[in-house]
Amino acid sequence: MKQLITRIDDELHARLKARAEAEGRSMNDLVTEALRGVVAQTESLLERRDRLVAEGKLLVFEPEGEAPGHDRLEELSRGWGTAVGEALAWTRGER
Repeated sequence: MKQLITRIDDELHARLKARAEAEGRSMNDLVTEALRGVVAQTESLLERRDRLVAEGKLLVFEPEGEAPGHDRLEELSRGWGTAVGEALAWTRGER
């Protein structure tokens, strides 16, 4: 049997510990089971995406045409002033 040492952030550690306790299991058992699940996955990321879309669990947005370039965005946003930047700063708690 091998031993794996990894660094995880404090929040993840606390969540793993709480879940293991809630399930009456050791953290080692919980993490080992999670890792086994990851290794056992046989579908690719694209296959998983397609399955989730088919199950209605994932919405996919496919824009019509190409995204506008920098110059076009600059042209479209002319006259907006500082409202967008101020709103973003407010949501980040900077104001």
